[in-house]
Amino acid sequence: MALGLHHIEIWVDDLDSARKSWGWLLAQLGWSVDQEWDNGTSWRCGDVYLVTTRPPALSGDTHDRRLPGLNHVALHGGAPADIDHLAGEASGHGWSSLYADRYPHAGGPDHYAVYLENEAGFKVDVVGAS
Repeated sequence: MALGLHHIEIWVDDLDSARKSWGWLLAQLGWSVDQEWDNGTSWRCGDVYLVTTRPPALSGDTHDRRLPGLNHVALHGGAPADIDHLAGEASGHGWSSLYADRYPHAGGPDHYAVYLENEAGFKVDVVGAS
């Protein structure tokens, strides 16, 4: 039996904004567009893919990571220099830095990461190689 993550699907209210912020971030991390259609985009990295979509069944217009459900996604980000570059560029692409006063060790002294939140409130941890 094969184990591991297959895909993540994120429902969004503003698809254009999601395509810009997620598209930039995922491209920086080596993901590529796998499929694109009127209501969504999927990006692939190896066997895993991530979808942002605005499906017809969407029942709200606000994401709150503090409510029950998915709080955040954590992605591999490469070497510390790669994390630093990403952290420096993120604000120009729809992402805000969380815990900036503790960057890059907000997760502890042995954990090198940038914690980002996009305009819709989705949080992503980009974690450096240990």
